[in-house]
Amino acid sequence: MPYAAPAAPPADSAEARIAGRSLGWRLPSRVATLCLLELQKLRHDRTELVTRVIQPALWLTIFGTTFSQLRVIPTGDVPYLDYLAPGILAQSALFIAIFYGIQIIWERDAGVLAKLLVTPTPRAALVTGKAFAAGVRASVQGVIVLLLALVLGVTFTPNPLRIIGAFVALVLGAAFFSCLSLTIAGLVLNRDRLMGIGQAITMPLFFASNALYPIDVMPHWVRWIAHANPLSYEVDALRGLLIGTPANLWLDFGVLVVAAVAGITAASALLGRLAR
Repeated sequence: MPYAAPAAPPADSAEARIAGRSLGWRLPSRVATLCLLELQKLRHDRTELVTRVIQPALWLTIFGTTFSQLRVIPTGDVPYLDYLAPGILAQSALFIAIFYGIQIIWERDAGVLAKLLVTPTPRAALVTGKAFAAGVRASVQGVIVLLLALVLGVTFTPNPLRIIGAFVALVLGAAFFSCLSLTIAGLVLNRDRLMGIGQAITMPLFFASNALYPIDVMPHWVRWIAHANPLSYEVDALRGLLIGTPANLWLDFGVLVVAAVAGITAASALLGRLAR
């Protein structure tokens, strides 16, 4: 006689409600576990931090100091290097996150992804864990960028709550861009294609934002892109929190939260496609 799998409990049964509550309690712990697993990789390869911080350091020390001397970008009463530092902080997080999908393709090729997908962990938890791991990686690098900016004479707020808020914005931005990378990975299914697309969109995202210059000095058609670019809201929040420039923090954090949730949803929907 063939084996018949036990029927799932009805959606309104006591067993289903208990299982749902249990999953709700386990979900944050699974996201945290996946974050810790991702960070273990960083501990075993600390040279990655050094190599990734070179580019932000060059932007600050060469581009920032040069344009501070030229004084061609209008930043009001804020010194240009102070104005630039939050933008470079956001840029460093973007460059980490936008290639995060390469890692998920490598995990697919190594058979790790298939093993993760057969566990009871929801796909959204897997994606959220990876997204916020990218955010924590970006925060570790962000500390180095902030220290370098302080050495160059940039003045940041001493308020610890505002600094914490800035790192929350940094994590949310990195979470969105890492999910964008995971979504692209789910569409192209190929490491080389993902690398090419990532390289193609990284600099347009960076230049079509307020990271280097105010949106008001851009051509009108670029302003439309900048207003639709989540990186602009991340930079605006970082500037408002770290150096005290006028910022609509409610709008900035609202856009970043919505973008992160949308990114997690899209990446979760395409995650199974990678394992086929």
